[in-house]
Amino acid sequence: MRTALFLLLLLAIAAVPGSLVPQRSADPNGVVQYFEDNPDLAPILDTVQAFDVYTSVWFSSIYLLLFLSLIGCVIPRTMHHMKALRTKPPRTPARLDRLSGYTSIEATETDAATAVESARALLRRSGYRVRTFEGARAAGAPGDLSVSAERGYLRETGNLVFHTALIGVLASVGIGGGFSYNGQKVVVEGQPFVNVLNDYSSFNPGRFFDERVMPPYRLVLDDFRVVYERANFNAYGFPIDFTADVTVHIPGEKSYQDQVKVNHPLHVLGSDTFLLGNGYAPRITVTDADGNVAFTDSVPFLPQDANLTSLGVIKVPDALPEQIGMIGFFYPTAEALETGALTSTFPDLRDPVLSLNVYTGDLGIDDGVPRSVYSLDTDGMTQVAGGHAEADAIQLRPGEAVELPGGIGTVTFEDASDPTSGNSPTSGQADSVPRFASFDIHHDPSQGWVLFFAVASVLGLLTSLFIPRRRVWIKAVERAEGGIRLEYAGLARGDDPGLEAAVASLAERHAQQLGLKLSQ
Repeated sequence: MRTALFLLLLLAIAAVPGSLVPQRSADPNGVVQYFEDNPDLAPILDTVQAFDVYTSVWFSSIYLLLFLSLIGCVIPRTMHHMKALRTKPPRTPARLDRLSGYTSIEATETDAATAVESARALLRRSGYRVRTFEGARAAGAPGDLSVSAERGYLRETGNLVFHTALIGVLASVGIGGGFSYNGQKVVVEGQPFVNVLNDYSSFNPGRFFDERVMPPYRLVLDDFRVVYERANFNAYGFPIDFTADVTVHIPGEKSYQDQVKVNHPLHVLGSDTFLLGNGYAPRITVTDADGNVAFTDSVPFLPQDANLTSLGVIKVPDALPEQIGMIGFFYPTAEALETGALTSTFPDLRDPVLSLNVYTGDLGIDDGVPRSVYSLDTDGMTQVAGGHAEADAIQLRPGEAVELPGGIGTVTFEDASDPTSGNSPTSGQADSVPRFASFDIHHDPSQGWVLFFAVASVLGLLTSLFIPRRRVWIKAVERAEGGIRLEYAGLARGDDPGLEAAVASLAERHAQQLGLKLSQ
């Protein structure tokens, strides 16, 4: 048991690094960002599996050792407990006055056999296992009869249930985790998400994952609403509520509408959809030098501060004669600083402005090497707008279009609230810039088993804490001058602060049953 407790403490300590650095299973983009921010430290941490703590060799080893230790603890204790259940209560001690709660009654109105039989019936009604004994007597000497009783076996049963359920939790998490999966998807207002492997932005399958078990459904983000604090000046602009209105389509069933909130996940066919983050997704259209539409889409911009100053990347690989790349900043409520730079002073749309730095050249995506959609490798590219280029950075408001420097094309910041644009969100929201929501889809078939074993462990723990294990004895001693002396005493099997009161109550009830008065 000491080994199990030590391993449990060690497991808790081993889980600490998982809260200090981002984990690939929960925040893959955070891991990428950590490598960029800490290029020297990150490879060292990756060597010791610090970004995969909960599936690392050392964490799994502690987990398995704890599992085996608990099994090694429970099995012999169960066998010992089963043996104890078949064992009769022990013989009555010769000197009850040495035990807890000792009480005695002098009685002349009854005999020893009647008193002991009455005590035996009383104890059985109180839930005790009982056994009667007849004391040895010498010739002509007074004898005694006694009843030995024991109760509280459920205390050890509850303890074993608790530890067995803990093993069940560990097994359910370990085995069920192999069949589980979770993935992340960024969905823009009006766009769908289909629960197929190829539609996830990132995906983390369990060891035994089979793509065929993924439940078929489609989810459309109709509208995403954020309520900001406007009355309290000290918390002005602080988000106080997030709501994603979605429509769920399941093959063969009628579509229905539902909501996803921060603490209110969406349950669909055994999968839970959680709301992780949100931001703006400006809809941008780019034409190339030949006037052909080379790109048109809503591009998620990642928030950089509390006022949702957001960073995004636009890649136009089909532009002619050269590929075009843009690094943009979006300001929901733009305001110019003294230096001339822009910043956002409020997270909601009041004066949205999109600023773009434009590059031309090879985007580096034709060589088959995966590239992040949130970063642009400008090595080997020529900057034609913004920065040190001759042309200033492009600034656009919704509905505006501008020609790119050098006649390489045009860029348009579409106004999503314009009904003629055909880009309005399906909810009819009047915002000029669509929003996006980041969802985490989690499927874990072991959740029911984990809940069952967790409830069993709590019930077992409560049973082991509140049911005392105790032994009590009632002895009727025949006196030489006539009559009997009834003696009562108890023995705690563990911590039992109510033992003396229980013995006193038992003596009082027995005396009342016999019509006697207590006398110490």
